[in-house]
Amino acid sequence: MASCSMSSSRGSVSQWTPKQNKLFEQALAVYDKDTPDRWHNVARAVGGKSAEEVKRYYEQLVEDIERIESGRVPFPIYRSSGGKGGGAVAYEEQRLKHLKL
Repeated sequence: MASCSMSSSRGSVSQWTPKQNKLFEQALAVYDKDTPDRWHNVARAVGGKSAEEVKRYYEQLVEDIERIESGRVPFPIYRSSGGKGGGAVAYEEQRLKHLKL
C-alpha cells in the first residue's frame, strides 16, 4: 500500500498510509477534545503511531484547515473516486504541494 506523508515548518511528520488516515479520522470522531488520554486512545486506534505523532498530525491538519479557510491555500482539486487512488490521494497530493510554499 502506498504511503502518504506530511511536512511542516516544524519538521517532518512520519509516513501515514491511507488506512491509518481513515482510522485517524474515525478515532477523532470517537475521542473528542474532552476525552481523557485522547491522543493515547487515538494512537491505539490508528496503530503504529505514538500519542505524540497523532497529536502532531492533528495539529498539522488544523493548520492546513486554517490556511485553506483563510484563503492562503486554494481548495484542493479532487479526482473522481473511479480511478486508482481515489479522491483522498488526490487531496493529499494537492495539500502536500501547498505545504512546500
